[in-house]
This record gives sequence, structure tokens and C-alpha cells, in this order.
Amino acid sequence: MKPSLGTILVIGLTGLQLVAVLMVVFTSYLSSERALIGHARDLLNDVGTNTIEHSKGFLQPAHGAAELAANLAQNDVVASDNPQLLEQLFFQQLQLSPQFSGIFHGNAEGEFVYVMRSDGAASYRSKFIQVEEGTRRTHYVWRDDDYGIVTRRPDPEDTFDPRTRPWYIRASAERDTIWTDPYIFFSSQKPGITLASPVIDGTGRVTGVMGVDIEISDISEFLSRLRVGATGKALIIHRNGDVIAHPDQEVISTLGADGTLRFAKIWELEDPIARTAFSSLYQPGSETMPGELSSQFTYQGNVFVSLVKPVIGDNLPWTIAVYAPEDDFTAGIKANRYFNIWIAVTVAAITALIGLAMANYIYRPVRAFAVRSALISQGELDPSEPPPRTFKELERANAALMQEIVARRQTEFEYGQTIELASRAIAHIAPETGAFIRVNPKFCELTGYDAEELRHLRLGDVAIDMTDEGRALMAAGQDGELPVHQEMRWRRKDGADIWVRLDAFVVRNEGDEALYSVAMVDDVTGTKSQEKQIRQLSRDLSQLARGHMMGQMASGLAHELNQPLAAIAQNADAALIAAERGAARGDDLRPILEEIEAQALRAGDIIRAMRSFIRKDTSNRVVFDLAELIDQSRRLVLPEATEAGVRIGIETEGETLVEANRTQVAQVLVNLLRNGVEAIAASDTADRRVTVRTRRDGARVRVEVSDTGPGVAADVTLFSEFETTKPKGMGLGLSICRSIVEANDGKLWHDADHRGGARFVFTLPGDPGTNRKPGTEAA
Repeated sequence: MKPSLGTILVIGLTGLQLVAVLMVVFTSYLSSERALIGHARDLLNDVGTNTIEHSKGFLQPAHGAAELAANLAQNDVVASDNPQLLEQLFFQQLQLSPQFSGIFHGNAEGEFVYVMRSDGAASYRSKFIQVEEGTRRTHYVWRDDDYGIVTRRPDPEDTFDPRTRPWYIRASAERDTIWTDPYIFFSSQKPGITLASPVIDGTGRVTGVMGVDIEISDISEFLSRLRVGATGKALIIHRNGDVIAHPDQEVISTLGADGTLRFAKIWELEDPIARTAFSSLYQPGSETMPGELSSQFTYQGNVFVSLVKPVIGDNLPWTIAVYAPEDDFTAGIKANRYFNIWIAVTVAAITALIGLAMANYIYRPVRAFAVRSALISQGELDPSEPPPRTFKELERANAALMQEIVARRQTEFEYGQTIELASRAIAHIAPETGAFIRVNPKFCELTGYDAEELRHLRLGDVAIDMTDEGRALMAAGQDGELPVHQEMRWRRKDGADIWVRLDAFVVRNEGDEALYSVAMVDDVTGTKSQEKQIRQLSRDLSQLARGHMMGQMASGLAHELNQPLAAIAQNADAALIAAERGAARGDDLRPILEEIEAQALRAGDIIRAMRSFIRKDTSNRVVFDLAELIDQSRRLVLPEATEAGVRIGIETEGETLVEANRTQVAQVLVNLLRNGVEAIAASDTADRRVTVRTRRDGARVRVEVSDTGPGVAADVTLFSEFETTKPKGMGLGLSICRSIVEANDGKLWHDADHRGGARFVFTLPGDPGTNRKPGTEAA
């Protein structure tokens, strides 16, 4: 059921109001949401930047302290070989730098001084390893905040050697200050990092390494104090995936395979949101560091925004990762959005009621206009009747519609008269079924049926042999290809068969759907009879041309026959004389008799070629060997060629069986050979040859007849009837040859690119069967 104009107006007005309000609401929401999300990313970026700066500031004093101690020792300001002075220097540095966990020095002889904070007997603990004359001694000293000794203890079991530690090896090898990867300190069980700087003497030799142990748990405490939205968090991830700082320090350490504590990897972290956001950026075993990356992800149905900052530096390959729920920033505007939607729905409902009243006022004259138009279209109301008062636009539309209705009726009348009074038989045919929808009197006269009878018939009922084109006409509503131009046999109502020419096309609507096919039919039975007579006259003319050609070749053929007949007679006389004398033996007579046989066979070949050439054309196509026919045609032309001093050569390549009319092809060959001989005879060229080349060319056999004569003059129009360059020629030779070749599904042409004479080429269809023998009539 189609909606009325009134309904469309109501829905349209209400819908426009609702869409307009919703567009304003959603546009405001989207713009606000984008702004807030942009602000959230800026906030995350600020958090990452602050964390980087805090980390750098936290670690920078350690870097300066290590390098300062190394420089003091290097310049002999502090005696690096005096453990007591080193202990005092390290003690002072620990008191000045609360983030330092310990300070140490190891030399090339394996001696070691280490001062660290302690939770044991006193606030500080010092470790000394001294090597004197190959003897190693280790002892510990605990001191209070005033550097007073609380207790001391030796440790003869200690095997620690600073020269084997990674920080010593790296600092000595790189000869520069280095940072170790973060790790969990064994004594304090807290996360930390070691910074080491080499001590180099005046000769460039590394004499030892100064180092600082730094607890980095304060960085985690700093992260816990940061506010990232309402519930967001920031963490620091090492390039190997270790989480070295997190607002919750309890989640960053875990037991390793050896039972010692290690950092948790990001994909092991007991923070599922952080795992979802960042674990894909750090693959196990990979050292590739992600660049700055801002993204969104979903966890348990909630949308989060995240940010990964670039690494802090080459010495600190750490990245700052921050995440926060999107709702921390957009929850307020989402709640406001639903409120605004309800406002939009309320406004739309109010405007719908107003629109209903307006639509009814607008639609009333339109409804009257539609009713009047329907009555006029059905013929129940005269278009000249005055219309009811309505809008100016509808009045103009009414006037235009009345003109269109009158014009349409006039067009329908004229079209109907055109079909009814047409001199051709015309029918409208239904697509797909082929049923006759409408026929004119001429069509009824052609078929013998009246219009009512034809409306119960289909095209296939009157067509005797339904062709592919006829079926396409019936399938025009599907995939049929039109227009159709076809000759068909039909059967009239009285049983008489007629030949008709059918021209048809399909009429389609704007949607390209077939409405019906228009078929225009002409009775061509008389034309068919005339064409048959014309074909018979063409065969008779061809026969006449062959007779005329044989008349021209008669003297030469007579001379050609006289030679073998004279030889037969002479040899027979010689054999008789020898027989009468009784002196002839079998060996003497044999050569004479063999010569008689050869000359008789030669005469027989000439006569067979003549009979084959002048026999009555039956128009039947047979499969025959074209090479054999070329040889027979050469024999017919040989007397003229011999007299003109012309040699006729034959070159055959491949299979030469063809399917054609043998008599007609012989006429073409003889005509082309005689043309070549006559062209050379009229010239004084020294090379006097006609060559016939035959070869297979795909599904066809190609024949080339070339001569060494003067060629074809530029002013001669080839293949034109009654045009000739011969004094006694009929001007039909080449024209008939082309007609014959084309009638046998071939093609004949002059090769204009050939130089050194003329060349004519024609093709014939090769034998389509693989097992047929020459002489078999084609189906």
C-alpha cells in the first residue's frame, strides 16, 4: 500500500524537525567529545613528560656523583687506594643524596669499598675487600649517623670480586659512564639501578670503577601521586618489557626461576588494563622500542585512551606509558546527550501535531485534483469541465495534465491507425511466451487467421522451423538479443507453406523491462522463387563461360591430343610391320607397346580433364584433393603455355583436401592459369613461369597463383564485370571467379604487395572430417 501525500507531509515535517534537533544535539556532542578526548590526550602527554623529567631529575645527581668521585680519584684529589678516605667520602655522599642506596669503588687488583644504607645494627654499613701480597681479607663496619662505629665483623667466606661484575666490565670496556638495566636489590628487595664510571690514570689505563646504587621505588611513589583523570595510571617500561615503576609497587616484582625476585614483564603484570593496552608493543625477546603512540582500546566494554612516550635516552631505554578511561573525560556530556535527545523527541511530537493540521489543509485540494484526474483518465469526466478552486501550482499542473491526456489519446489513436492501415503485416508479441497480443489486418491476411484466433496462438504455432532468432524474439523479456532480421518458413491456416522475412525489435520501459516485441513480416515466397531462378541462371552463365574458355583452348587441346594419337598410330604400324615379317620378338615389341600405353594414358588424362571441366554443374559440394585438381587444370592449360614458352610449376605443402564444388573450383584454376600464361605471352620477359603454391592455413587451404609477367596496370579495376584488358575477352573471368569462390565459403583477392608479376590468392574451407575420402559428398 502506497502512502498518501498527507501521510508523507506529516512524516516529513515531523522527521525534519526531529532530524534537525538531533543533528544539533549530536553535532554538539561529537564536537565536545572530540575536544575532551583531545584534552585527555594532552593530559596524558603532560603526565608522560612530567614523569620523564622527574625520572631524569631523580637520577641526574647519581650521574654527577659517580663522575665526580671518579674524577677526584683520577686526579689524586682523593686517594683511591686509601679505603678509609673513600669510606668517609661515600658516607658524606649518602647523607647528601637520600635517593642513593649505596656508593662503591672497585680497582684492578680486586679491592672493593662499598658504603650502603642498612636496616640492621646501624644506619650505614661499609664493606671492605683488601688484597695484600696475594692475601684477600673481607670485613664489614656498621656506623651511626655521626659516622661512629657501632660494630665490625670479618667475613672470611666472602668470594665477591668486583672485576667480574657487569658494571665493572662494561664501564672498563666503554671507558665511559654506564647505566645497568634495573633490577631488584638483593639486600633491600627494592627496585634499583646501578651507575658506574671508570677511573683512568695518566697513562690511559683503567685503574678502577666508581659506582652508585639508586633505589627507584621513589619513582613509583611519584606515579601513585599523579592524577590521570579519575582512575588512570602511568607506568615505566624498560625496553625488554620489564615494568620498573607502577603506582602499585607490589605488582612490579615477581619470583624468578632461581627463586630470586625480578621485575614483572608487561605481559605478566597484575594490571589487566595495562596488559591489554601495552603488551602487544613489547614482544618477548625483542629489543625494539615503540615510538610515540596515541590510541584507543576497549577492555570489558569500556573505552580507554592510551599514550606511549618515546624512550628517555640511550642510557635510559625506558618508555612512559599512560592510560585512562574515556568516561573520565566524556561521562558528563554523554549523560547530557540523552537529556537533549528527549528534548528533541518532545519538540518533534509537538511539531507533528502542528504538521498534521497543516498537511490536512495542504492535502485537501491535492486529493480533489487526484480524483478529478483519475475520472478524466477513465473517460468518466470531460476534460473541458472547469476544475475546482485550488492552488495556482495545481491549476497549472491540471492544465498541463489535461494537455498531456489529450495528446496521449491522440497519439494512441494515430499509432493504432498506423498499425491498422500499414501495408506490412505487423504484430505485437508477448515477451517470454511468444503469444500474439495485437495484430493488424495485413497480418491476418498473411496468415489466414482472424485477429481473435491469433490472440490464442503463439509465434511457434505458425513458424514451421523455429530458428535461434525466433527463439530470441520469444525470450526478449529475458536475455534475448534484438533486433531480429530473419527469413523463416510459416504455415498458413489453409496449410500452405510460405516464406516470410521477419524484422523485430523489443519495446522496453524506463526500467529496461521488456513490454512487448514488435514484429514486421513480409511475404518473400515470390522473391525466394526468383532467387532460385537467378542461381540457375548464374550456373548456366558459368557453364557458358567454361564453354567459351574451352572454345578458346580448342586448337591447343587438339594439338595436345594429336601428339599422343600420332605416336600411338606410328608405334602400332611399327608393331604390325614387325609382326608381319615374323622377325619380332617379345623383347622388341615390349618397348613399342609400352610407348603406346603411355601415350594412350596421356590422351586419356587430357580427355578426363576436359570432361571434368565442361561437365554440367550440379551445385553439390564434395570433399576432393585440390592438388589433384590443380594438376588436371595444368594439363588443360599446358598447350597454351608450351606455345608461349611458359613453364607451369606446382608446389604443394601439407594436407590439401577441401570441401567445395569441384567443377566450379576447376573453372577458377583454369581461368587464373590462363590469365598468367597470357600475361607472360604478351611480354618479352626472360623468366617465363607460372607457379601454383598450395598449403594448409589453419582450417582453410590457401592457393597462390603467381606469374612473372608485367603485373596488373594501375588503371585496371579488378573483379568488375565486363571490364577486360584482352581484345576478345568477355570481361567476366575474374568476376565469376570471385563469385564462385565466395559461393564456396572462400575468398579471392589480388596480392598488391607481390613484386615481379601478378599474384592472385584464394582460400577454400578444408575438409572438416578426419575420415572422409575424396569424392564424398558434403552433408
